[in-house]
Amino acid sequence: MDVLPQLARLSISVPAELLTQLDEMVAERALPSRSQMIAELIRHELAEHSESCEDAVLAGTLTLIYRAESGRVRHALANTQSAYVKEVISSQHVLLEDDQSLEVLLVQGPAPRLHSLCDDLRKVRGVQQIKLVTTTALLPPLHSHGAEEHSGAAGRALRSGR
Repeated sequence: MDVLPQLARLSISVPAELLTQLDEMVAERALPSRSQMIAELIRHELAEHSESCEDAVLAGTLTLIYRAESGRVRHALANTQSAYVKEVISSQHVLLEDDQSLEVLLVQGPAPRLHSLCDDLRKVRGVQQIKLVTTTALLPPLHSHGAEEHSGAAGRALRSGR
């Protein structure tokens, strides 16, 4: 069962033209309310603000577009990613038209490490575009080394080797 977040009301004053533009965006995206759009904008700004905090751990995506010249670029990107094995959770690669490739990395880690990864990938010759999008919401732990992960009879059987 999903638990709905507790809601709080906020009253703001904005220039009329800004409100008109907001209403147009809400209508174009077919959102049910301004509140949903404003909450999304606030989340985006909070994540961007968290990127500047040294101790912030963030999750997100890193999207790259690059020339797929004879595998050299892919090899260089793979070598760079291997230095960030703790931060790169997964990657998806697709071929685009005109000898281009699109790669999306799912990443999580300290903000400075994610920015270093982005900067190091940007240095690879052939990378045309790169964008890091983050959120303060994190992935649940993927592995819990040494911790009891199973419960009940099935868990006891797994722990005892039966």
